[in-house]
Amino acid sequence: MPDTKVFKIDSQNIALEPLEQAANLLKRGALVIIPTDTVYGIAANSQNRKAMDRLFEVKQRTPDKPFPLLIEKKEKVEELARDIPIAAYKLIDKFWPGALTIILKAARGNTIGLRMPNNQVALKIIELTGASLACPSANLSGKAAPQEFSAALTGLNGKVDAAIDAGSTVLGAESTVVDLSSGQLQVLREGAVKRAEIEQVITKKNVLFVCTGNSCRSVMAKALLEKKLKEAGRKDVEVSSAGVMGLNGMSATQATKGVLAKEGCDVSGHHSQGINRILLNESDLILVMEKLHEEKILQVAPEIKNRVFLLKEFAKINNGSLDVEDPIGLSLEFYQHTLNLIKEAIERIVKII
Repeated sequence: MPDTKVFKIDSQNIALEPLEQAANLLKRGALVIIPTDTVYGIAANSQNRKAMDRLFEVKQRTPDKPFPLLIEKKEKVEELARDIPIAAYKLIDKFWPGALTIILKAARGNTIGLRMPNNQVALKIIELTGASLACPSANLSGKAAPQEFSAALTGLNGKVDAAIDAGSTVLGAESTVVDLSSGQLQVLREGAVKRAEIEQVITKKNVLFVCTGNSCRSVMAKALLEKKLKEAGRKDVEVSSAGVMGLNGMSATQATKGVLAKEGCDVSGHHSQGINRILLNESDLILVMEKLHEEKILQVAPEIKNRVFLLKEFAKINNGSLDVEDPIGLSLEFYQHTLNLIKEAIERIVKII
């Protein structure tokens, strides 16, 4: 039996060539030991039946106990799972990439376990392979899950085709496994992510404010609601903001910073983000500034229709138009008018949520 081919890489300066070679082997049905953020695992192309049969044989596991799959981006969850509950989206947004495996209803079949590892080597290999990877820990039955490469190769040399040596893994503990396939949380294995952290994320109500570019109106609403919640001593609500234009990384406008500073709110660290399906689906309540924003959101995620409201509509402010006009390019006085209107809405909303 030939020895396993080893590719040694520097995790701080990752060379692409060995990862491409590993991915090509995986495409052809090989088994490859790879690092993750938790422990080393034995990777197999989940779409290659021969590879999966070999993996079951090496791990001495029967096919009725399927392996979790590693994916390289959050959005892949919607291709592989169905009927995804809000709680799952909250956990995905909070803990992925990271050490949390989530079991959901499978798009095809019964259930499926999914994880996005927080390891650039693993993520790149998945991307280059072009398929999700089954990846149980790289240990034989009865042995500890390996944090070190040498421990991963012990007992598996010659039984797998290749291995990536990237030094010690960061966490050295297996991922936490939760089952949300029934819609109710079950913690099947507590690992690197603790049960208390998971329950805290799930039980919080997520409120999302949306405007056009996420540089003024939604920033104002988020800052004002966070201030009100802090004053009330409430920690049961998570607040975020986004824009329908899909721009990322912009600061709040100078005028927005100025009017909010008068309210004791510092938004100098704000960076805009665009709406996406994960963000929308994890939100219990989505408050938009204009009807146009609602329409844009429902084009992206029509299933959340019952969670989207105009800000003024939800706050029961009826003074003509239900839109909160965009102050971009207008006077500082108009910015102040916009903030006053949003502040009135927030003072009503904090009593409702």
